[in-house]
Amino acid sequence: MAKKIIIFYLLCGFAVFTQAQTFTNPLLPSGADPWSIHKDGFYYYMHTMQDSLVLWKTKNLADLSTAEQRTIFLPAKGTMYSKEIWAPEIHFINNKWYVYFAADNGDNATHRMYVLENSALDPLKGEWVFKGKVGDDTDKWAIDGSVFYHKKQLYMIWSGWEGDSNGKQEIFIAKMKNPYTIEGKRHKISTPQLEWELHGDLNDPGNPPHVSVNEGPQILVNGKKTFLIYSASGCWTDFYALGMLTLTGKDILSAKSWTKASQPVFKQSAKNGVYAPGHNSFFTSPNGKENWILYHANDQPGQGCGIFRSPRAQKFTWNKDGTPNFGEPLKTNTIIKIPSK
Repeated sequence: MAKKIIIFYLLCGFAVFTQAQTFTNPLLPSGADPWSIHKDGFYYYMHTMQDSLVLWKTKNLADLSTAEQRTIFLPAKGTMYSKEIWAPEIHFINNKWYVYFAADNGDNATHRMYVLENSALDPLKGEWVFKGKVGDDTDKWAIDGSVFYHKKQLYMIWSGWEGDSNGKQEIFIAKMKNPYTIEGKRHKISTPQLEWELHGDLNDPGNPPHVSVNEGPQILVNGKKTFLIYSASGCWTDFYALGMLTLTGKDILSAKSWTKASQPVFKQSAKNGVYAPGHNSFFTSPNGKENWILYHANDQPGQGCGIFRSPRAQKFTWNKDGTPNFGEPLKTNTIIKIPSK
């Protein structure tokens, strides 16, 4: 009898081990605008919660649903940043943690970007300090802020309006004086102009009849090549997809230095049951040898920008010319090996 019990436990242990080495999408039942980085043996993950900022911490991507988590920011009511909290990103800069996010006062036109700072080694510990609004002097509508270094200079990229009214979202870039201060002017480097970027009809009396969208910019570097991956067309459409800019000039602040791919680099797959994939981020495996894309998508057509969006991850490769090859969005029942350790 004892021998049978030992065999039973061994089998159970093997089953648990096998399960921990694989996962299937989605990583969570719901969660738009997913962001993750891997640092010092842990994944730190965030997504849009609307009313707060929550941070997940896990050693294994497959365990995200049971990972340790902490609410790091719950805004006071009645502020300019108390509602519609979107697209948080956590970054480690100059030995401190920063979380960038967009928020408003309940009126979409007041959306701006904000930042928190934490000096603790573990971002789930220590104090998160609200550093305030981060933006350029124009103080125009802005969401989806992300930061990156290029030739030792820190930059911010985001999606914004040229003026004060809705109708078109474009990609802007600016230098940063420090992780919470933009220095100098903003520069527009991408605008919706290609057919696949222009799906954005709305049937909402509170909004314009059509909005063209470039949003969710993310920097991706492969050796000496720099790419900007962005989301195009309205997230309320099934045509929401990822586009790509390639830095081909020397002045990163100039639109002339960026070359736009003529077709989306990652889009819906009806045969795989994945619709409106977009607003992605990137991370590497613990051993640094694999590249992964993290994105949200819907399981059915017509599900729009609501709670049906769920976070998904899959590995990608590089083409011979150094450009990324994201392939197709995988079916939700596909068994995927966890990132290599």
